[in-house]
Amino acid sequence: MGPTRRVVPFTELGRTDVGRVGGKNASLGEMTNRLGAAGIRVPPGFATTAEAYEELLAGRGLRDVVGEQIGRLHRGAPLDEVGAAIRSLFLAQPLPAPLRDAILTAYERLAEESGREAPEVAVRSSATAEDLPEASFAGQQETYLNVRGTDALLEACGRCYASLFTDRAIDYRERMNFDHLAVALSIGVQLMVRSDLAGAGVAFTLDPESGFPEVIVVSAAWGLGETVVSGQVDPDEYTVFKPSMKDPALDPVLDVRIGSKRLKTVYADTGLTRTVDTPDAERTQRVLDDTEIRELAAWSVAIEDHYGCPMDLEWAKDGLTGELWIVQARPETVQSRRRSTTLRRCRLTVVPGESLVEGIAVGEAIGQGPVVALDAPLDLDRFPQGGVLVTRVTDPDWEPVMKRASAIVTDHGGRTSHAAIVSRELGVPAVVGTGNGTQVLQDGRLVTVSCAEGERGRVHDGLLAYEEVQTDLAELPATRTRVMLNLADPSAAFRWWRLPADGVGLARLEFIVAHQVKVHPMALIHPERLDPHDRHVMDRLTEGYLDRGQYFVERLAHGIARIAASRWPTPVVVRTSDFKTNEYAKLLGGRPFEPDEANPMIGWRGASRYYSDGYREGFALECRALRRVREEMGLTNVVVMIPFCRTLAEADQVLAVMADEGLVRGQNGLRVYVMAEIPANIILAQEFAERFDGFSIGSNDLTQLTLGVDRDSEALAHVFDERDPAVVRSIQTLAARAHAAGRPAGLCGQRPSDDPAFTAILVAAGLDSISVAPDSFAAVKSHVARAEAALETGA
Repeated sequence: MGPTRRVVPFTELGRTDVGRVGGKNASLGEMTNRLGAAGIRVPPGFATTAEAYEELLAGRGLRDVVGEQIGRLHRGAPLDEVGAAIRSLFLAQPLPAPLRDAILTAYERLAEESGREAPEVAVRSSATAEDLPEASFAGQQETYLNVRGTDALLEACGRCYASLFTDRAIDYRERMNFDHLAVALSIGVQLMVRSDLAGAGVAFTLDPESGFPEVIVVSAAWGLGETVVSGQVDPDEYTVFKPSMKDPALDPVLDVRIGSKRLKTVYADTGLTRTVDTPDAERTQRVLDDTEIRELAAWSVAIEDHYGCPMDLEWAKDGLTGELWIVQARPETVQSRRRSTTLRRCRLTVVPGESLVEGIAVGEAIGQGPVVALDAPLDLDRFPQGGVLVTRVTDPDWEPVMKRASAIVTDHGGRTSHAAIVSRELGVPAVVGTGNGTQVLQDGRLVTVSCAEGERGRVHDGLLAYEEVQTDLAELPATRTRVMLNLADPSAAFRWWRLPADGVGLARLEFIVAHQVKVHPMALIHPERLDPHDRHVMDRLTEGYLDRGQYFVERLAHGIARIAASRWPTPVVVRTSDFKTNEYAKLLGGRPFEPDEANPMIGWRGASRYYSDGYREGFALECRALRRVREEMGLTNVVVMIPFCRTLAEADQVLAVMADEGLVRGQNGLRVYVMAEIPANIILAQEFAERFDGFSIGSNDLTQLTLGVDRDSEALAHVFDERDPAVVRSIQTLAARAHAAGRPAGLCGQRPSDDPAFTAILVAAGLDSISVAPDSFAAVKSHVARAEAALETGA
């Protein structure tokens, strides 16, 4: 047995050294030695060993004392009392001389190699049971940044050793059934990256909310990365599509969301760090440009490939050199452990009123109970089991409280904040970044916290009824008829990636325009026609865009791209805008561009707008967005669909306008479908088939126009019926004529979700696809399978 090695440089470590230096330090060594050739930069440093920690325990007789204190905990002693007693023992004496000398010698060597006297370093704790695929101890022990000089370094190391027994760390090991004395602590000492002068953040190699594996999600804020990890700020978020990264000519950045970034952490003048307000100019400015995002994404993919599992990374940008660095890497431990064939969904069974507060939804569950608003972690016994924790921001000290909560609400933080990460691990729904949760939600108020309504999490007044359904996707039957999805909200698209759907049969642009663009496209092109108020609001929304039309194109393209990426490479049928004039008028700046119509349902909508003087420029922006998604981002699975096309001449005019804007049917694999929702589409199906590549039946409008019934009329609701023989005959006729022309025909609508008999009619008619809402997919898939079996048996 050789001499005890108390300190080892990263250059001598690898992933097999977890038991010796902990997961964090082993990973830094692995990346230093194995991934440098891929261009990945890791700041140099060294780690103390588990042997040094065991020597520390043995030399002071601490092992027996720690064991006694843990025994007291098991006999009912308060957690905070036990933790404080153990930590005081660690801090009572200086580090043993051999360990102290080894640390200082390694620090001097680091100074020589970096060419800096007394360089500032990050001092991080790394437990030997940390960052394993089956457990995450991230944040359980302390980290100290901007540590300079020998005295400060030794003090930080002593505090790191003591932090192995913080209350939160003791509680976590108890919960995970880890033996406290079987877990050793290693300390990582790493040169600081001057991200206080630039920015930092985290990157996941899957979507942290849904587990969708085909994206890299990067969060970024100004200053040191602690504000992102702790959730003190609402960071920028950039989403990168992995398949598009394979072609350097493509732009793989699917989405860019600018966070408020109201705070940042920088170096303190007297040592360590301080948190300050972010200047106004930086709050609205992106932390990373597209080139930097792509570099980080490429590194993330390389690290994921090397480790063979999804990864959770921390990165930093040096404000002096402009270089990016990876400062931590660990396996992702929440989504990667989910059973991929089980779909768990919650939904409210009542219509909620206006929400009390809203924020980013974390998880897909619903929780409810009395509000417990706290400024700081309380003694565990004072927090009731099942309370709704409401606070400004959480850190690891909150974890014993979070474990008892039915739901969590924070004022600040994004999807990669501490509150978000821990709530996912616990399976507790959380709404983060509300901004005003602590002001609105009063102690004792009964609330329902819903993360089951898309990307936006909502807190509703009262205890609302809800249900939870689990579906084993592996048991869903195979069908000849394709069952596809209707999607509108891009932010929720990744939630449904596990569904074995055959693509998206209807992606509606109206939701993206109304909720992400928020401005009438013609108002962006002709701002001179707006009143002063609308012009002011629009100018604020489009701040930073010299070309306001580019604002529309970018927002719309990002929304379409998220939906298209969620089902790649299966087809995603994107319907161009189908607002009615009264709906368009409600958009910001819309009123000057929309006429008053007595019956907008059959008025100036769909195809008739696209070639008209009143909207052609707006449709050109839609075409630019679609071209960007298909040609620049590489999502060629997008199929364009034209709604409410009344005549053959109108079809020719729309296709000509699209071609003028670079969307040429058949070029680069572009397919163009038409909605079959007007009797003319059925009667002239053969002629429409000469102009379009497929049909999608809009059953609501087809029923309305076949029977002459206003679909919104309560007085005529008893007449409105998609199963009316005239409507059924139209569906059958279209399917036959489309197939005779070699064109597919499908249907998108709600009725198959509610009516198995109607589904059977569609299957018997020979439709190629049925497109339904995601929460109806499993039921409709089963309905289709039964209908197909009945056809085969003649039942």
